[in-house]
Amino acid sequence: MSHDAGTPLSVARYLDCLAADFERLRAAATPAPTAQVPSCPDWAVTDLVHHVGQVYAHKTQAVLAATPGTEPEWPPKGTADAEPFALLDRAYAELRTALAAHAPEDPSGTWYAPDQTVGFWIRRMAQETVIHRIDAELAAGGPISPVPDDLAIDGIDELLKVFTAYAVTEWSDYFREPLAASPGRTCEVRAETEKPTTWRIRTGPDPAFTVEAGTATDSADAILSGTPEALLRDLWNRGGTDETSQVRVTGAPEAAEELRICLRISTQ
Repeated sequence: MSHDAGTPLSVARYLDCLAADFERLRAAATPAPTAQVPSCPDWAVTDLVHHVGQVYAHKTQAVLAATPGTEPEWPPKGTADAEPFALLDRAYAELRTALAAHAPEDPSGTWYAPDQTVGFWIRRMAQETVIHRIDAELAAGGPISPVPDDLAIDGIDELLKVFTAYAVTEWSDYFREPLAASPGRTCEVRAETEKPTTWRIRTGPDPAFTVEAGTATDSADAILSGTPEALLRDLWNRGGTDETSQVRVTGAPEAAEELRICLRISTQ
């Protein structure tokens, strides 16, 4: 299945992905609750499970409150001392009930000013869950379930545009020092599928971080290329060690590192 960057998936597709990755997360986490999460070194699996449960509870409150411009308080009430797996199951069930009761265009408070709708959280929860189920599978030490190309491409697009480009604009002070010495650089992120997808990113000392979708060129300072899944995992710092999960980086290492610095700051 091909997917163009910047074109959201259908609501049904997001919800199907959310359900599938929730089940994978639950299955990976259950046998090894005390295992360390290598992609989140400060967490054991129970910490990961507790976090995801809190996230689900928080977004359920945001959907039910229907108050654009305002998110509920964090952490959500009644979750701080909850047993992690019980919280996860309860919060997921409540999230699905809340989403089923609302249309994607219904109002909801989000941290992303351009989109104050329930649809924002439908997409965000699908993407949140796929990354954290990878965390759970990494902690379990078993195989990592494949990420469908369409979900991975959508996740890359969200990370670059909704997280990072927006963060550099809205919270520029966090990026000013890391980008102060930049001469202005370009990176291309290329997802290799039957119908390749390319994002062109420009960073600079303003600070600046702009993203355009287009076709591959030969003029970028650095190029990151790989399968959609490999890129999604790599850009979220969940990269694998097997050959099929590797991202190839060509060109100027400092340009690629500038991109990665911006991604790390925007997702802290």
